[in-house]
Amino acid sequence: MTDSTSLFNRHRPRLQAIAYRMLGSVADAEDIVQDAWLRWHEADHSTLDNPEAWLVTVTTRLSIDSLRAAKTQRENYTGVWLPEPTLMAPPSTPEEIHEFADDVSVAFLFMLERLSPEARAAFLMREVFDVDYEDIAKALDKTETACRQLVRRAKQQLQQSPPRHKVSRETHHRLMLGFADAMQRGDFHGLYALLNDNAELIGDGGGKVPSFASLVGGKRLAQLFYAGQRRYRDTLRVEVALVNGQWALLRYIQGALESVQSYETDGQRITRVLVQRNPDKLARIAASYSPS
Repeated sequence: MTDSTSLFNRHRPRLQAIAYRMLGSVADAEDIVQDAWLRWHEADHSTLDNPEAWLVTVTTRLSIDSLRAAKTQRENYTGVWLPEPTLMAPPSTPEEIHEFADDVSVAFLFMLERLSPEARAAFLMREVFDVDYEDIAKALDKTETACRQLVRRAKQQLQQSPPRHKVSRETHHRLMLGFADAMQRGDFHGLYALLNDNAELIGDGGGKVPSFASLVGGKRLAQLFYAGQRRYRDTLRVEVALVNGQWALLRYIQGALESVQSYETDGQRITRVLVQRNPDKLARIAASYSPS
């Protein structure tokens, strides 16, 4: 392995993280990183003062271009577009915890859809990856002042989203275990007790399978999950798994992955459920994860 290849591979996880957070798609992020590798392979490395900054800049610009094209496609998407979930363990070191936080959760990526491609890039680089404004300006080909404005406006837009509660992983895990058990047993009262009265469900079927774009009300959601168990009975199986670094539920019907469900809570009850049912966005998890 050449030194240049070794250097690129050392930074590959960071580049993949940037591209995935920008695009909300594992496959698209991998394509971006591969494109960045081709450009790195063709570059004159002797002229680069900071190879990492160069790679981050290239990856960010490629991601912006890709997201601009994707925005047009998503405007014509059937139903609600939700990010592609991915099996992802939580951070294990203090350094990873600092960078990871909950900035890769399905809920966070869905919230970022409010932002323009450049605003999303500026916000992520500054608030998630702690990049200096000088380097952000170079990556976006803008002034530092313009980049500061992009980040400030992005924060203002994101504040319009429903508030997100800081909940410990242990508490979230406990709620998921309880909800999975109630769903598996078809316990309507158990489901209802764990749902906020104003809980919302948002689903993505991609026009390929039926899905609720939005369903509001704890009782209605409890009825929906209860009806699912009554319909499928013993062929329904619910697994608790780490998806995008947070505990989520994987629902199998007749042995096939039917949905990946990401949950937001206030620490006591569930406030929102993001249900990914689009088969194309479930394919990677279905292929790599087998229920116990």
